[in-house]
Amino acid sequence: MRIIKLAAVIGVAALITACGNTAAEKAVTGAAIGAGVAAVTDNDIATGAAIGGATGVVVDAAQKY
Repeated sequence: MRIIKLAAVIGVAALITACGNTAAEKAVTGAAIGAGVAAVTDNDIATGAAIGGATGVVVDAAQKY
């Protein structure tokens, strides 16, 4: 069940972080979303921010192709 929640969080973060214009904007947006979701789901906030920020960078890289 926990892996399903993690996959859902990553999916939502990927969709929302696509809204930024630069890699930095997408990373910051992703980190904020990840931290927020981690706080709501009672998980580690720093880990959520790291996953969200990394997702933002990956989304930026994927959009360039």
